[in-house]
Amino acid sequence: MAEETLTPVPDRAGDVRLSHVWRQFCAQLADAGDVLDRPTAPGTAIDQAEGVRYLSRLTRTALNMLVDSADPDFPRIFQLVVDAIGIGADNPDNICHQIVVNGNRDYRITGKRNGAPYLSIGAKANRYAIDGTMASNGEIELSEMDIAPDGSFEIIASKSQKPGNWLPMAEDTSLLIVRQTFNDKRTETPAVLRIERIGDGPSVPPILTPQTIETQLAAAAAWARGTASTFADWTEWFMSEPNRIYQGKDQSVYQRAGGDPRIWYGHLYYDLAPDEALVITAKPPECRFWNFQLDNWWMESLGFVHRNVWVNKSKAKYESDGSVIIVCADRDPGFGNWIDLAGHRTGTGLWRWIEAENAPVPQCKIVKI
Repeated sequence: MAEETLTPVPDRAGDVRLSHVWRQFCAQLADAGDVLDRPTAPGTAIDQAEGVRYLSRLTRTALNMLVDSADPDFPRIFQLVVDAIGIGADNPDNICHQIVVNGNRDYRITGKRNGAPYLSIGAKANRYAIDGTMASNGEIELSEMDIAPDGSFEIIASKSQKPGNWLPMAEDTSLLIVRQTFNDKRTETPAVLRIERIGDGPSVPPILTPQTIETQLAAAAAWARGTASTFADWTEWFMSEPNRIYQGKDQSVYQRAGGDPRIWYGHLYYDLAPDEALVITAKPPECRFWNFQLDNWWMESLGFVHRNVWVNKSKAKYESDGSVIIVCADRDPGFGNWIDLAGHRTGTGLWRWIEAENAPVPQCKIVKI
């Protein structure tokens, strides 16, 4: 008779029960719901429903980042924002990837440009769970890089300077943000990237422990709460200057929140009666790229996959003098570039100039439709 291989039975005295960890996570996450009850938050059905959905989306992407992709020794390229997860006026013309890293490690990023017109990588100190900031420790963009004739490239991300394409990091660097911006995502092929840790480090990921999963879940809940609170604060800023580009903060505020230093950000808050439209006019300067988008109160981009809720440099219709007119309304008024309000009467919006020779502030006015 063949000898059987038996699976060891764990010692009952060593049993662990972690239901309290899950319940604690759910309780911590529930606190994010406070943002729905802010006195300034809209109480309309559409805005509250979108707010609840927004919190569920923040939870999903927080778990992806801080549980599934959290090991900086085995970095994983993931998308924090996709077409169904919007955060902080996410750009409809972007494909945005993130990578959790450790500032004390060195990394090699390799890739092929393909059809990406604009690709930047920023090294960030991710403190959204603490104070709503994501300060930049270093930046690199395609135009600054040595790229092979076939479009391939290699970047070293590290604290100490390296030859070739180097992305500076710092002691507190914890996240890399990769932004690809397109004139038309339907026709331009995205860059393909890979990343690996180089130098000393473990050869395989560690076995999961109760302490690790408890810490990761707590971090995910804190990030969801912190992110929801940060951008609700921003909307409250913009509400103080309705129906115009907000001028109450300088650009450094947006850079500290993870913004690309090559971009000028012009946020606004709109508040329209049922028979009103918001008309925005601007004369684009010489720039690499520009766009405008509408967002909801929670600063999620509206449903750009199915609705006409944004316009960019390549798709815009221009006036004879080179200016653009954007009309945010429930239906196409037959002039300018129509942007669909998508059922909203209040919300936010964002104008971007990328690598512009100057940054004129677009002008806004309310008209009757």
